[in-house]
Amino acid sequence: MTRRRFTFADHVVMNLDIGLRTLLGKPLLTERPNPAETHPEAPMNDAERRHAGALMRINHAGEVSAQGLYQGQALTARLPEVREKMERAALEENDHLDWCERRARELGTHVSYLNPVWYFGSLAMGAVAGAVGDRWSLGFVAETEHQVIRHLDEHLAQLPEQDRRSRAILEQMREDEAHHATVALHAGGAELPAPVRNVLMPLMSKVMTRSAYWV
Repeated sequence: MTRRRFTFADHVVMNLDIGLRTLLGKPLLTERPNPAETHPEAPMNDAERRHAGALMRINHAGEVSAQGLYQGQALTARLPEVREKMERAALEENDHLDWCERRARELGTHVSYLNPVWYFGSLAMGAVAGAVGDRWSLGFVAETEHQVIRHLDEHLAQLPEQDRRSRAILEQMREDEAHHATVALHAGGAELPAPVRNVLMPLMSKVMTRSAYWV
């Protein structure tokens, strides 16, 4: 059976569909269950619920950014196998997107109103990274995932101890992000220059996390 070779125009249309699904809350999901479903809702006071909800809003915004990043990289990746890795990782990140949004709603809050900014900004960065070269594109993915893991560790430490539903989601996300970073490195990802790793990316992350906590 002959496998269809998608054109650049095909990928543009598919990325548009994914972007709309990401921003409108209808992402394509894998077969995995929501980790929160195995834990009952725990009693929390108003301050705890607001804080947990804000943390889940940040994580949802991060997943919106991840979608933009992966789709941008898939759009400009040179090698088909690299494009496939980006697209598979994006599909798995959709689970995170759905889980975080559902949990934020359960906690009585909204997702970030700035999600279109996070998505299209990351889409542009991903496209540039992919155009520069697959090794740098994969390296960018690996470093992004490493920084996401650090944020998840911080959020796990800040969540109310009794909020097992949110905690289960973040723990599964952490495991998945570590896997995506490993895959990207094994596929040939290059280590990014120190100014990008230690200055530019943390600065951009700080802007997003502080904005998404409130907006």
